[in-house]
Amino acid sequence: MNLTLLVRAYCHLCDEMHANLAPFLASGSATVEVIDVDGEPALERLWGDKVPVLLGGAQELCHYRLDTVAVARWLRETTAATSR
Repeated sequence: MNLTLLVRAYCHLCDEMHANLAPFLASGSATVEVIDVDGEPALERLWGDKVPVLLGGAQELCHYRLDTVAVARWLRETTAATSR
């Protein structure tokens, strides 16, 4: 399952969220694409000061701090839906 992490350079919360995703990435249950919103004007306008934001598809899973429960639930539900 592919997650998208919206970040900004020099953002300590962004660095923390990325680091806290390590268990999901190490288990192979997810991959993450990191996008700097400052390089994408449309994303910067859309997400503004809410960064870091973790998306599962188009769904916002969490922002500012990693919500491991929400991420685990999304992975479980997405895996179940794709295996049907």
